[in-house]
Amino acid sequence: KFRELTAKYFEKSAWPSPQAVSDECGGDELFLALYKELTQRHLHSIARPAPKDRVEGWHVYCSLFDLILQHIAQIQTSGKNDGAIFLLPEWVFDILHEFVYQFQGFCQFRTTTFTNAAKYGPGGTNQDKQIPHHLAESMDVLSNNRNTWAVEKVLTYLQQFNHAAESTRVTSVQYLALFAAVAQARLECLLGDYTASLDALSLIQSTSNDVQLINPPRGAEDDAKPLTPAEVVDSVFAAKLNVAYHQGVCYLMLRRYKDASFVLGNICSTMQRGFKAGEYKSIPGSDQFGKLFDRMIALLAIITHACPETGLVEDGIARSIREKHGKQLSKIEAGEEGYEDLFIYACPKFITPSVPRYELASMEGAGAGAGPSNQDAYKLQVKHFMNEMANQQTMRKLRSYMKLYTSISLEKLGRLVMEEDFISLLLSYKHKMRQIESSTNSSGSGGKPSSGSGDESAASTSESVGTVMDIHYFINDGIIHVDEAEKLHRFENYFMSQISQSIDVMANIDSISV
Repeated sequence: KFRELTAKYFEKSAWPSPQAVSDECGGDELFLALYKELTQRHLHSIARPAPKDRVEGWHVYCSLFDLILQHIAQIQTSGKNDGAIFLLPEWVFDILHEFVYQFQGFCQFRTTTFTNAAKYGPGGTNQDKQIPHHLAESMDVLSNNRNTWAVEKVLTYLQQFNHAAESTRVTSVQYLALFAAVAQARLECLLGDYTASLDALSLIQSTSNDVQLINPPRGAEDDAKPLTPAEVVDSVFAAKLNVAYHQGVCYLMLRRYKDASFVLGNICSTMQRGFKAGEYKSIPGSDQFGKLFDRMIALLAIITHACPETGLVEDGIARSIREKHGKQLSKIEAGEEGYEDLFIYACPKFITPSVPRYELASMEGAGAGAGPSNQDAYKLQVKHFMNEMANQQTMRKLRSYMKLYTSISLEKLGRLVMEEDFISLLLSYKHKMRQIESSTNSSGSGGKPSSGSGDESAASTSESVGTVMDIHYFINDGIIHVDEAEKLHRFENYFMSQISQSIDVMANIDSISV
């Protein structure tokens, strides 16, 4: 309803202030806080926010979250929900998703502002010019609000919601915990802490009975069944997509190629079918789904090329990879660069959470990089990724020669590969191709890969160490013995592909008017 009213009356303008509508709700604090968050989010979407608007956004979320946490504390004390908190999953996800989005935007804004201001200081490229008024005003606002959007406070709010579900079974509180975990996983990924990002999703991927959710107390059908955390998240498609994308990025950066292909391949297959059927047209924000799909296809292009094991994705996704990125992959195979362009296109916009020392912008040397830059975090992740891919390129060359032989001497293979420290390369190849795998993935049961946090009890039941190599080899008396891995013949993808094509043919026949 809010979106309908916005499109009809406030498409390009702001909604009335909370003070203007206070009498309509009897001055209800929680209602006004939620209303202010909604209207402030709309204001950010129709115009580029000014520095003061960004700071105001922080205070809006602080007020709302403090109020919600206060109500949760009352529920925990009394043991019952008096109806004060009733939030739908879609709404909870939108609030927390926008919270992290505005934090990301503020981090980019403050580092960009500092970098631009430093150019007008001593030693900067524009040191002979007067600093523009809008830039000076932005620096003044940031200097007076150093603790605004502090990463520690942002994470604290998300973790407080996460822990709140441990002591209450109120449905809305459970929703807050689940989607706070989704938001935290995204945030940790943007900060480059991939293990922490996967750990944040442990609540969602848990299947224990004590975290199952009931349906909302109002508006639910009589025969409604309890939902698992994963089912609740999957019920909000934007959240499901958000989880899959960031989880896939984390697995890629942690060199867990099978799990990455499993997560990204599943969501891309679902989206591919949904696009054909037009399922997403009615979902708010569906215009962004296609862009994210293309980015995930680019990630899969990297994964399937770096990982020698075949059959990681369905045939339809494999065709999309060839159509969109076949030329780039061919260049990479020929020894040219290409991985970096794919990763830059597909990766998230990494952020630097540290607060600059704004007073340094006017000092000597600030123009040479005295403070953090938006590019610092981004360049660091790209460098980390390219270092790994550089190793992969050499190892693919080694693998291509070993596949030609069942046995070959170390001396002969060394001459063919022409790499220094050849023995170390040969031994490291096996190490690089060994990785943690989810047992649900490897067994084909359709479950979700786990986080890989290092918990031994979890690892014993849901994780194992496997390899993605398609050959086996060992060294004995200076001879390398090579054995090709046993190929697993699977036919379900072929039948699924033929069924899908038959459905498309039937749909085309039905559309023909006779």
